[in-house]
Amino acid sequence: MALIHLEHTPETVKVCLPLYIILPDPGKVGEVPIQQRKVLYLLHGLSDNGSAWLRYTNIEALAYEKGLVVVMPSFGRSFYADLPNGQNYFTYLTQELPKYLKDVFGLDPKREDTLIAGNSMGGYGAFKAALRFPEKYAAAASLSGVLSIEILKIHPDDQRKEEFKTIFGDLEQLKGTRHDPMVWLNKAAENPQNLPRLYVACGKEDDLLPVNRVFQSATKKLRLPVEYKFEDGRHDWLFWQKHIQRFLDMVIESEA
Repeated sequence: MALIHLEHTPETVKVCLPLYIILPDPGKVGEVPIQQRKVLYLLHGLSDNGSAWLRYTNIEALAYEKGLVVVMPSFGRSFYADLPNGQNYFTYLTQELPKYLKDVFGLDPKREDTLIAGNSMGGYGAFKAALRFPEKYAAAASLSGVLSIEILKIHPDDQRKEEFKTIFGDLEQLKGTRHDPMVWLNKAAENPQNLPRLYVACGKEDDLLPVNRVFQSATKKLRLPVEYKFEDGRHDWLFWQKHIQRFLDMVIESEA
């Protein structure tokens, strides 16, 4: 396995960002070239960067088992949004980063070979990408994700509320905007046959369980197929480790 850590400055964000990439060895999985492997975009939470999944989970071992390329970019505390200050993190994720990977590494996976997942804020980002651009991703996972804007409005920390305002604007006006997961969901539901496979996991002791239940109710109302796992667990890496493996087992047959 190769682990690449590079720093680059995307045009869409205009600040130097760390980027981590796991590349399987060339002889892995029946001599399949790197350029033909499945690619997983793996997104971090609010207080981390692209190194978090490497530091706290066995994602490199899973990548080896699956013959998988894993791309772990960094998004600060942006909530994967195109920000009012011109730092367009969502455009970076969905447009510039894939082009960069193609230009530099020759990675240009087909839709059926492209996966996206994330924890907490990263779950929000993963589903935002998958639901707004379902033609780009075969499957998506939200692990303890922020899947309802209500959590942004009721957060008890006034300082955090002020931070959210710099990203989303007036929190009382969030419903129905481009930041609202229900907007992405309802739009994607217009063509349910085009949806990626969706996986949602959240611990029963997690403060974000209620917003995940809100999302579950919405998908049931729309009759959309989603794999839900609500079980014992907290908002921590032990839970996310377990469920990134379950997600990958669901969408990739082991070829070790």
